[in-house]
Formats: sequence, C-alpha cells, structure tokens
Amino acid sequence: MTIGFIFDLDGVLTDTAEYHFRSWKRLAEELNIPFTREDNDALRGIDRRRSLELLLNGRSYPEAQMQALMERKNNYYLAYLDEISPDDLLPGVQDFLLEAKHAGIKLGVASASKNARRVCEQLQIQDLFDVLGDGYSVVNPKPAPDLFIWVAGGMRLNPRQCIVFEDAAAGIDAALTGGFWTVGLGPAARVGHAHRVLPSLASAKVSDFAIPLT
Repeated sequence: MTIGFIFDLDGVLTDTAEYHFRSWKRLAEELNIPFTREDNDALRGIDRRRSLELLLNGRSYPEAQMQALMERKNNYYLAYLDEISPDDLLPGVQDFLLEAKHAGIKLGVASASKNARRVCEQLQIQDLFDVLGDGYSVVNPKPAPDLFIWVAGGMRLNPRQCIVFEDAAAGIDAALTGGFWTVGLGPAARVGHAHRVLPSLASAKVSDFAIPLT
C-alpha cells in the first residue's frame, strides 16, 4: 500500500517559534499589550488572524486596522526569516526525510503559515515534497482538517493512507478529525491525544511507523 507522511513545519521540521515570538512581542509592545512566551505557546499551530485575536484578548479594532496589524507582524517575521538556512533543520529531520523518500513514501507539508514555501526553500528541502500546503491552500485553518485533506488529495491518497506529524494540539485535533493516523511530537500534555507521541524526530526511523490495517 502506498502511504504518505504529512508534516507540520514549525516545531516539526524547523523551529521558527522564536521568530514568531519576537514578531508578536514587538507588535504587542507597540500596542501596550503584555505578551509572554507562555502567551506565544498558545498561538502554536494557529493561523495569523486567530493569533492576532488571541493577542488582542478581546480588544476590538476596525477590519482595516486588523489587516494592517497582521501585515506589520508578518513583515517583522519575514525580516527574521532572512536568517534561516539548512542548519536550522531540527535534529534528525533531513535523514528522516531522505530515508522516507528513498523508501517510496510520498511526502507533504501542511502548515498554517503563509510563509511555509519560503521557509522550505531557505531550508533547501522543498524538492523533497510531493505537495506543499500552506496558509493559502484552504479557507478553513487548523483545527479544521481541511489542510491535511488537501495535502493528502494532492498526493492522491486518502487520510487512512497517511501519517501526520504534528507538534500542536490544534494540528493533532485537525488530523484526528480528518481520519488520519497521528504522531505527536513534544510533551504529552500538549500532544498526548495523538496515536503515538515522541519527543522529536531526532532518533526516529521510517521503519518505526506503520499504519494499522483497520
């Protein structure tokens, strides 16, 4: 049976969380809103619009200003992205992707970020993926399952033929809703509802993963 591996980007293949934190914190400071690393963790796996709404914590702005604030944050983030290189792949990721590719497994990215393509290009891994889904690919972001379903469809696979690798609770929720088999990367407190939980891909082998025939 042909199978596919679908990966979230931030926190799974690379860690741009620090860049997101700096960008959101800078915006929050300009708006005189307290913003901590714990606040930033709550934005993990969530699209830009919802992240801004959580940062504002009930504060209301006209739509034009909301759009301007999202663009300002993104501009801060894009400036930080200039620093990304292949050295920023998380430990074990490149070997795992190459092993999976060699084994004939289809590979996809499913990231809520609208900058996912650029990040993959700077990491020099874009050519390894059969499908790259980002924040432009679907209307409904995670925790809706749409993005994972879109990527699986692009690989001509159904959800039961795919394993999703995620580090965010919202991403695991989305994959489970879509009928995917899931691997949570990170603490059980965050991703413990996945079918399987690992600290990271650092020591993972492709042979460690099989989709139950159910």
